[in-house]
Amino acid sequence: MNKIKIQLFALSAIAAATLVACGGDSSGTPSTTAPSEATPASLTLEKIGGFSTNQFDVSAAEIPAYDPASQRLFMVNALAGAVDVFDLSDPENPTLIDTLDTNDVLAGSVVNSVAVANGIVAVAIEAPVKTNLGRMALYRASDLTLLSSRTVGAQPDMITFTPDGNTVLTANEGEPSDDYQIDPEGSISVIDVRDPRAPIVRTASFSAFTGQEASLRAQGIRIYGPGASASQDFEPEYITVSADGKTAFVTLQENNAIAKVDIATATLINVFPLGEKDHGAIGNEFDASDEDGGTINIRNWAGVAGLYLPDAMASYTAADGKTYLVTANEGDARTWGEDNPAYFAGDASQGFVEEFRMKHLVNRNGWAGRLNDDLPAQLDDLANGGLLNPTVFAYCGAVADNPNGCRADDQLGRLNVTWTMGYRTDANGAPILFNSTGVEDPAGDRLMYDKLYSFGARSFSIFDEDGVLVFDSGSEIERFLASDDCKVGSTRNLNCKDYFNSGHDEGNALDSRSDAKGPEPEGVAVGKIGDKTFAFIGLERMGGILVYDITNPAAPVRVDYYNTRDDWTNDPSDPAVLPTAGDLGPEGLVFISAKDSPTGEPLLVVGNEVSGSTAVMRVNLSF
Repeated sequence: MNKIKIQLFALSAIAAATLVACGGDSSGTPSTTAPSEATPASLTLEKIGGFSTNQFDVSAAEIPAYDPASQRLFMVNALAGAVDVFDLSDPENPTLIDTLDTNDVLAGSVVNSVAVANGIVAVAIEAPVKTNLGRMALYRASDLTLLSSRTVGAQPDMITFTPDGNTVLTANEGEPSDDYQIDPEGSISVIDVRDPRAPIVRTASFSAFTGQEASLRAQGIRIYGPGASASQDFEPEYITVSADGKTAFVTLQENNAIAKVDIATATLINVFPLGEKDHGAIGNEFDASDEDGGTINIRNWAGVAGLYLPDAMASYTAADGKTYLVTANEGDARTWGEDNPAYFAGDASQGFVEEFRMKHLVNRNGWAGRLNDDLPAQLDDLANGGLLNPTVFAYCGAVADNPNGCRADDQLGRLNVTWTMGYRTDANGAPILFNSTGVEDPAGDRLMYDKLYSFGARSFSIFDEDGVLVFDSGSEIERFLASDDCKVGSTRNLNCKDYFNSGHDEGNALDSRSDAKGPEPEGVAVGKIGDKTFAFIGLERMGGILVYDITNPAAPVRVDYYNTRDDWTNDPSDPAVLPTAGDLGPEGLVFISAKDSPTGEPLLVVGNEVSGSTAVMRVNLSF
């Protein structure tokens, strides 16, 4: 069925539903039932418009938000530290009409996030010194008049409204200074904006968890910043709100956890751990190396676990009336001071880097050879080398005193892991030391790694509102990208497998991200169309948008993948290449329903941080 027929069929279905809903019964009595939206069998994405800043890899297009009344699109431009404002009345030709900066609210500030409800634009503003308190500002969408601003926590990184538009929430991430000497507390600001000229701020604090660090770690929640209390270590990343507006859910990305907030009282209900993904289990395979002869090698790796570490999260209500959380399991390592030579020379007061390549971590000769290169100072203080448990890792050749072939580049050697987890400890969490022959020895100087933890799960997950895992896509994303069915390019004419796990900022990069976080799911938006709910998931590195029907949270079904990158060979940082390369590095997504869309068709808008471009996509429905 061609596009015109599909659209006509959709309009007919909607008209029929409206007739049934509004036409009344045979007695002529008017019905009070609201018109219903037709439910599609499936959908596909099609790019119909866009705007490019022609600024490469400087985050010139990140987070979008849309106001139906003014038909304006608001896009965070981190390069400018501001919000670009577009006229989206013609989605095929979005027009830049203004830029909203926040220097009048806080001099030297930058904008991190934007949200819109009821004609009001809410902006999250980071202070010039990010560890200082930030601001939240409200503007009128139609003319950008500043209505008010209020102080919130340090580094408000994400902002959103409750469904009724009466409350704004900010995720105050509270990242440390680059040397990790200043580490502000993370928090969630809960702001009553019913009178947008006089907002009232309350703070949901993690202070009650300070002193409970040992218990939190025992539950699987990562509390590991140097010298940090729980309230300092928790770093709120992203917020989603239940449909009834009563509960907020907040990703604590580095902590591998989600916080649950009671909005009415602005208090923390709970923090629950997300656990780990066993890459030795069937269904959880992945490609671990970027140097394995240019081959795609998706397989199980016993003894390797993925930390979910989700970035974006969305929520929806399923047919059972319950709230479910959809997470994009990007993964994120703490890497502070990584540009300071003094840190890698052994000065632990100059930062904190948890990421280390596996083959350096378990070198039988110890890791002193990495000093002044990439050896984390805190790891250097902990011991002089690492070994692999020969029982767990026998399959790749490990013995007591030598990891052997496990360190090979075509095995696990290239994989980036966290050194902070997986080594054997006593009941108090202190490392149990081994000598260089692999024998437990209190006088030894080696750590014994029973498990290796990689960053991200290369998947999306669905959790219930208590943090119970309902679904994880396992190895499905990487397997699909490696399949003959997967196509990329604006006209879907290129084979995905020829560019498997490519980086978003480089050309000719087959397999280059396999040692890190793979395709790196980062952004997610959900949209309900008729009786179905769809998740739109942005793959940061490989690029493109995956679409799943998540109506049944226990059994999502992939319905589309659309990646508009056309040039996969040439270096996109070349100014001559960028304009025709396509969209690179999707960051934020917003779904615009048919009822709110300027065309009466559902749309998806994507901010692409690497290409600095805004993409407007039509959601083509099939019935």
